[in-house]
Amino acid sequence: MAMQAREIEAMIKEALPDAKVEIRDLAGDGDHYSAIVVSEAFRGLTRVKQHQLVYNALQGKMGGQLHALALQTSAPTS
Repeated sequence: MAMQAREIEAMIKEALPDAKVEIRDLAGDGDHYSAIVVSEAFRGLTRVKQHQLVYNALQGKMGGQLHALALQTSAPTS
């Protein structure tokens, strides 16, 4: 069962309330998405730690309901 982009966005925003999230369905199949996530929670963290925060927000759905998620994460500028 595929995930909807709005469901992915909602889960990320629940875990990172200040996050600005942009989700795109890359293949039109509900299984392959890209996400740009900007959150103050990422400030000072390595890229790996930032991605772990997002994957944790998805509560184990990666690899199951969500097959692929290309991530770009960053802290806000200015």
